Amino acid sequence: MPGLIRGVARTAVVAGTATAVSNRVSRRQAGRWARQDAQEYAPQPASAPYAAQAPQPAAQPAELSSGDKIAQLKELGELRAQGVLTEEEFENQKRAVLGG
Repeated sequence: MPGLIRGVARTAVVAGTATAVSNRVSRRQAGRWARQDAQEYAPQPASAPYAAQAPQPAAQPAELSSGDKIAQLKELGELRAQGVLTEEEFENQKRAVLGG
């Protein structure tokens, strides 16, 4: 009987240790994931308005073909529709494309 009790006690110790280690690892991983989520979803400081960060169109070459002008005008129209360009910016870029 003492051998049986010793075996059961050893199994209980091993199982208890394994459970404790598993719980500690789980808590540590949960804490690490929580820190990563907090960093990922933290509000970023606003350094400048969005419009100031919008990409500026490249300078226009001296002479564009009519197909290139139409493509650029379509692209400008899409940017205006998406709200990337204001009406004033759109008009200025359109004049630049059309050369006047």
